[in-house]
Amino acid sequence: MELTATTTIRKPVPEVYAFWRDLENLPTFMAHLEEVRTTGDRTSHWVANAPFGKDIEWDAEIVGETPGEKIAWRSTGDADVPNAGTVRFVPAPDGVSTEVHIVLVYDIPGGTIGKAVAKYFGEEPHQQLDDDLRRLKQIMETGEVVRSDGAPWGKQSRKEFPQRPAQPLSESELTKGADR
Repeated sequence: MELTATTTIRKPVPEVYAFWRDLENLPTFMAHLEEVRTTGDRTSHWVANAPFGKDIEWDAEIVGETPGEKIAWRSTGDADVPNAGTVRFVPAPDGVSTEVHIVLVYDIPGGTIGKAVAKYFGEEPHQQLDDDLRRLKQIMETGEVVRSDGAPWGKQSRKEFPQRPAQPLSESELTKGADR
């Protein structure tokens, strides 16, 4: 399966690139990642949630890198889910923001049946990637993942990314805004 997604983040390329390159940051916005542990300059160990309460693990290596522009990786050894990908960081036309372009390629266990079961349980891969990039944008631009009152804990089944619920501005925040 190949997935692609793009988002624009209102932060400069070096800042977005540095955040992503610190691979241990990835679980802060990728819903299914439990842990990414750096094991070397170009190697890492990953643990992710899978359907039916299972965890999957794999080792990965960076196979191509252009600092500030691109990171390419692939799983190594006998990965539970063989995968590879590239993320590119492109200056946006506004001269301030960064376009993040990602391509992921991986084999879903169980082939067509595995895809259907994952989709049934709300694990549609294209939507997951879009959601992950939306959370990356929120973290980079606001410092947190924003939640509404209707879903302050994310998907109830996993209670992912708990944050404080959205709330109206306080009187002091309203007054401060009026003074400007």
